[in-house]
Amino acid sequence: MGRENQTWMSEFILLGLSRCWNTQVSLFVLFLVMYLVTVLGNFLIILLIRLDSRLHTPMYFFLSVLSFVDICYTNSTVPQMLVHFLSARKSIPFHSCVLQLFISLAMGSSEFFLLGAMAYDRYVAVCHPLHYTAIMHGGLCLALATGCLGAGFMNSLMQTVIIFQLPLCHNVINHFACLMLAVLRLTCVDISFNKVMVAISGFLVIMLPCFLVLFSYARIVAAILHIRSAQGRCKAFETCASHLTVVSMCFGTAIFTYLRPSAGSSAEQEKMVALFYAVVTPMLNPLIYSLRNKEVMSALRRLLGKLSEKK
Repeated sequence: MGRENQTWMSEFILLGLSRCWNTQVSLFVLFLVMYLVTVLGNFLIILLIRLDSRLHTPMYFFLSVLSFVDICYTNSTVPQMLVHFLSARKSIPFHSCVLQLFISLAMGSSEFFLLGAMAYDRYVAVCHPLHYTAIMHGGLCLALATGCLGAGFMNSLMQTVIIFQLPLCHNVINHFACLMLAVLRLTCVDISFNKVMVAISGFLVIMLPCFLVLFSYARIVAAILHIRSAQGRCKAFETCASHLTVVSMCFGTAIFTYLRPSAGSSAEQEKMVALFYAVVTPMLNPLIYSLRNKEVMSALRRLLGKLSEKK
C-alpha cells in the first residue's frame, strides 16, 4: 500500500506561511535579505579562515565546517520558500521533497554533533592549554568533523527511508518545506513506531551532544574559577562566549521542537520554530562569531587592507 501511494503521489502541495499576497511579498523581501546575509556571512567566515594563517587552528577549522553546514542547510529550504512566496501554486515534486527532507535533516543533525566537537575543543583549550596542540592535532580534527557529518547523514538516511515507506493519505503539507514532523502528519496509519524512532533519534542527535557540551562547560567553568587573575579569567571566558551563545540558540530551538510532548505542539508553532532554525540561526552564527571575536575581526581588517592596497 505504501509503495502504491508513493507511485501515485507525484508531488506535494506546501501551504507555506501565509495565503495573503501582500504578506507573501513582504516575507519574500525580508527572507531574501536574510538569506543573502546568511550565505555571504558564512562564506566570508570560510574565506577568512582559509586565507589567514593565524586562523589555521582547530577552533576555526570547526567553525569553517559549521559555516559550510549552515550554508547547505539554508540552501536546502530557503530558495524554494522564496520561489513559493511569488508562486500561485506551491508544489514540490515527490523526489525533491525526499531530497529536501534528507539534506535538511542531515545538515541539522551534523550541526549538533559539530557543536559537541567544538565544546570538546574549548574544553581542551581551557583545561589543558599546554597539551592543546598535541591533543587537537589535524588528524583528530579531521576525524571528528568527518564523524559528525557521517553520523548526521546516517541518521537522516534512516529517518527518511522509514518516513517515506509509510502510506500517505494526502499530499497537502501544512509547512513551508518537507520537514520530518510535517510529512509524518500525512500518514494514514498508526505512527507510534515512528514517534519512538523520532524520540530515540532526538536523544542521540540532540541530547548526547548537549550532555557533552554541559560536561565540557562545567569543567571549563571550574578551570576558569581557579585562574587567579581577573584578566586571565576574562580571556578564557571570551574564547568560549561565541560558541556558548550559538549552542544555546541551536539546542534550545531543537529541544523545543522535537523533545516536547506532541500534544502541546501545533503546526503553526512548529513552522515558526523551524523558520528560526532554518533562517535566523544560520544568519546569526557568522555575526556572533565575527562581532564577538577579535581574531576574526582582525583577519577581516587585514583582508580589507590587502584589497585596498591592490586598488
